[in-house]
Amino acid sequence: MRRVLTAAYDAAGYLAALFMVATLAMVLAGIVSRLEGVYFRGADAYAGYCMAAAGFLALAYTFKHGEHIRVSLVLERLSGRARRSIETLALALSTLAGALLALYSVRLAWQSWIIHDVSQAVDASPLWIPQLAMAAGSLLLLVALADDLFARLSGREPSRLQRSANEAGHAE
Repeated sequence: MRRVLTAAYDAAGYLAALFMVATLAMVLAGIVSRLEGVYFRGADAYAGYCMAAAGFLALAYTFKHGEHIRVSLVLERLSGRARRSIETLALALSTLAGALLALYSVRLAWQSWIIHDVSQAVDASPLWIPQLAMAAGSLLLLVALADDLFARLSGREPSRLQRSANEAGHAE
């Protein structure tokens, strides 16, 4: 199961990188088309969709690699039971927030699909398509948060902390 989750987090990270490149491509296409006197319908909207997809799909990947801003300023000053308790509380609250984000992201994409909602831009794209990346990224973040919370509650180190310790050992 660990291998499947790690592969999912990594795949989302790679997809986020592809969407970053797609954002650049859309911006460049918009600039070049203006210089050539040709109008590229929706280039700015598509760049925005790609940027949002990159941000949401990268959430679980960056969390599992320990790159999110966390309560580490407080945690570094604590040790033992106090540290574990504060980190468990932070993970529980983060998981709750992640669940709400996932719920409302999925709900938004679903409602947009049901009512055939389209963008207000000239391209009139169906909004459920870019919202799907937001929902997928939010769901994967929820899985990553719950994964670490359950590991902590069962007395194990969360996988992101194990990986950070391994990477720190290789840096020396």
